[in-house]
Amino acid sequence: MASNGKTQRGGFGAGVGVGLLVGLVLALGVALYVTKAPIPFMDKVPQRTAEQDAAEIEKNRNWDPNSPLHSKNPVKPVPSTTARTDGAAAQDAVASAPARAASAAVRAPVAAAGASGASSAASASAKPGADAFVYFVQVGAYASGDDAEQQRAKLAMGGLKARITEREQSGRLMYRVRLGPFDTRDDAERMRDQTTASGYGEAALVRVPR
Repeated sequence: MASNGKTQRGGFGAGVGVGLLVGLVLALGVALYVTKAPIPFMDKVPQRTAEQDAAEIEKNRNWDPNSPLHSKNPVKPVPSTTARTDGAAAQDAVASAPARAASAAVRAPVAAAGASGASSAASASAKPGADAFVYFVQVGAYASGDDAEQQRAKLAMGGLKARITEREQSGRLMYRVRLGPFDTRDDAERMRDQTTASGYGEAALVRVPR
């Protein structure tokens, strides 16, 4: 019985030793695999060179924390052209002075002629012999506005432009068809004779103060 107990203890110890040895071998194999296998994500990062590191250091050295606040479109200094502009304007003014003087000299006689023409027209109208009336040729006077409009239409078809005026006469409203006005009596008489000869009826000469 004693020999069987020793044999069991010896077999258990040998199993434990073999197990530990197998475990050590496996651990060594895993360690070697881990040290030689590439690290995920680390190999994918590009390696930086010394020049890149130096550029990064220089950039960090000159970094301005307020650079985003600066204007993207800085105001450019405007060249000082005021003096040159003033000088050019002065030269233009000196050069154009003779031209303005010549233009004024030309306009003065024209203005004087216009003024003299206006004064002569005013004096002519103020002459004692000037006609103080304007003249109309009355082609008809009607109690009905429709009749007056028909007569005006007949004259228009003959190339004569007449107008209709209204006036109360003997308690009745009359519609008068007239041609004119004419500045002279002779013109009015010629128009009266023309309308009478054309068959528009007996025309009458009417004068009205100016």
